[in-house]
Amino acid sequence: MITLQRRQLVGHDILLARHGNHISSMRVDRGNDRVVALLDDGSLDSAPNLIAPGLQLPQTVRSVLREDWKLLSAWAGMAALMGVLMTGAAVALGATADPAVIDALTAYNAY
Repeated sequence: MITLQRRQLVGHDILLARHGNHISSMRVDRGNDRVVALLDDGSLDSAPNLIAPGLQLPQTVRSVLREDWKLLSAWAGMAALMGVLMTGAAVALGATADPAVIDALTAYNAY
């Protein structure tokens, strides 16, 4: 089961423990799964975000979208295509059908 929680970035904690108040700014390098800190003296230091390489962290909304964006885009495209096709079919039915048939379809109770 997917539980969407905020990920705890342990790299922040490691860098804070190493350098304390000497950190000017921090950023997350998602490609290398590390946190990079710019120190007061202009040097850089980094720390990994994972405690262990095989550790499964909880999924977040951002991580699900990052991993499944192709699938979600395909579903959205299919839904949009179906909406266009259904709208086109309704317009075509309204333009070509006999008015008596349209009146019968709208007056018939389906329940």
